[in-house]
Amino acid sequence: MKPEPAIERLLFAARWLLAPFYLGLVLALVAILVVFVRELVQELAHLFAMDAQQVIMFALSLINLSLAGNLLLIAALAGYENFVSKIHIEQHEDRPSWMATVDFSNLKIKVIASIVAISAVALLRAFLSLAEAAQPVDPERVLWMVSIHLTFVISGLLLAATDWASSKTLAYASRRGTHLC
Repeated sequence: MKPEPAIERLLFAARWLLAPFYLGLVLALVAILVVFVRELVQELAHLFAMDAQQVIMFALSLINLSLAGNLLLIAALAGYENFVSKIHIEQHEDRPSWMATVDFSNLKIKVIASIVAISAVALLRAFLSLAEAAQPVDPERVLWMVSIHLTFVISGLLLAATDWASSKTLAYASRRGTHLC
């Protein structure tokens, strides 16, 4: 008896080892929801005492939590469907249109785009809080924040360019009938 089929079945079944990771992402989503609700309740209690800048800071905080939650949900659903098993809810009216269309390449782009958006909101909050505090701006801290944000942006652009070049190479090879393996 050949060991190859047994090894292949074992490797294929090993994909289920990823399922707890995606369940962990759901638990992280619950944690973000708890923080979101806590912040919402705490800040709404002071709503009438807030000035415009404080309301903007509050809104940016909620936006950041929402973006992080979206990222977790996309990673959990797309990762599960790409690496573990299909989610059989095709007929459900609330099924997001992007489900089953986000492959690993699209997932990477969505993750980096979310990180860039979260970083941009965090950077805006930091700038607003510097202005609000009426304290001298620490140029080194601002430089680090901008540098980190730009690193995320450049990483995203390079990742998108790499995926674009890869898709063009695969399309060219497909037209020629050659394989790139």
